[in-house]
Amino acid sequence: MSNFTDSSLVNAVIEAYSHKAKSATGRSPDLVTDKTAQSVGYTESDLKSIPASAQLGLGCGSPVHAANLKDTEIVIDLGSGAGIDILLAALKVGPHGQAIGIDVSADMIALARRNATEKGLKFPQVAFIQASLAEPLPITTNTVDCVLSNCVINLLPHSKKEGALKEIYRILKPGGRLVIDDVRYTYLPVHGQSSIELQIVARRPLSDEIRNDLTAYVNCISGSILVEKYKTILETSGFTEITFLETGNELQQICIVANGSSCYSASTSCKPKYDVNAWVASYQITAVKNSTSQERGETTLTPVLLRWWDAYPKVKSDPGRIPMEELEILMRESPTNGNLAVIDVRKDDRAGGHIRGSENWYAQTFYDNLPAFLEKHKNTSRVIFYCGSSSGRGPRCAGWYQDYLNDKSVTSSTAYVLQGGIKAWLAKYGDQEDLVEV
Repeated sequence: MSNFTDSSLVNAVIEAYSHKAKSATGRSPDLVTDKTAQSVGYTESDLKSIPASAQLGLGCGSPVHAANLKDTEIVIDLGSGAGIDILLAALKVGPHGQAIGIDVSADMIALARRNATEKGLKFPQVAFIQASLAEPLPITTNTVDCVLSNCVINLLPHSKKEGALKEIYRILKPGGRLVIDDVRYTYLPVHGQSSIELQIVARRPLSDEIRNDLTAYVNCISGSILVEKYKTILETSGFTEITFLETGNELQQICIVANGSSCYSASTSCKPKYDVNAWVASYQITAVKNSTSQERGETTLTPVLLRWWDAYPKVKSDPGRIPMEELEILMRESPTNGNLAVIDVRKDDRAGGHIRGSENWYAQTFYDNLPAFLEKHKNTSRVIFYCGSSSGRGPRCAGWYQDYLNDKSVTSSTAYVLQGGIKAWLAKYGDQEDLVEV
């Protein structure tokens, strides 16, 4: 039994992988980590196709090659790290598919997003979401074709593993296909089933020394569980067709950071004090979510993300609110002096009237268009955003713009939010043609 609390384990994992993400920024290709990656199935071509900082040598498998991903499919990677598997998956699912990574570390998410930007990949094809795998996933039920996880479930506290597997079962579509995780193993896809694959499993009960070694925990070792226990959790979660296949991958270097650098803090050595391979082994685990023939034929246009804005950075700033009466005065006294821009961030709900002269920039694509928006409005002193009631999309886009201004050290433009949004504006000025367009 471990002496650590669940929260201390989670915090140690966040610290470890955040440290790794920060140290990876701008890194050049590394021979050791590349060799480690190739030893578990990634090809030289794979590694050349992604930014060097997307491959940190932290996984113990190459799930994308085994997954047999197809064009237009939706794939989720739990514990996506710097983005290697999502970036490779995006090439397979294509521009009409979706590859979404979820990771608890804000630094890893930031790194993965930079790597995606470097490759010209953006939402909705590619997204990286910061979320804890120990909590309900921010993914809609029955929307995902494939869930991958590369040596990450072991990082969850034991009390959270079953909940995570039940969440995976929830988000998988009825139907789909098996995912395969090991180039050394061939398995024919089974139509009408979805699958997950996981990794390191304990060969035998771990010693107290290993269980209470925090470095071993963040390296996926002391959080591992026996095959029998793992199978029971999968069955309890609702999965069937469960298989365990030992991959034979060498773990002494793989589970520990490949180049021997720090694991959970800058001062902690990762060199193992025991033979890792004697205690744990890398397994390819598959489990299916069965479906009826009727369910296999059903299609849905339901968004995968419960909240589309999770695909983008959290807003840091808090733009000021401007009363409707003040905007009215600005519009009537100086409507064309270049010091004012009114931005409507609505899309499908824009019909029914909008503020006269307002520009339409959709909230769902606004963040990706920030460079063009800044170029147009960098000298506009007041940029006022609104949506339906100015309680969601409007403040969010205003916040992103103000954050961008701050990051670029631009002081000639400032973001504001219209109080009450278009609903209040139409209620007050709906019959005044100089203020409203229909």
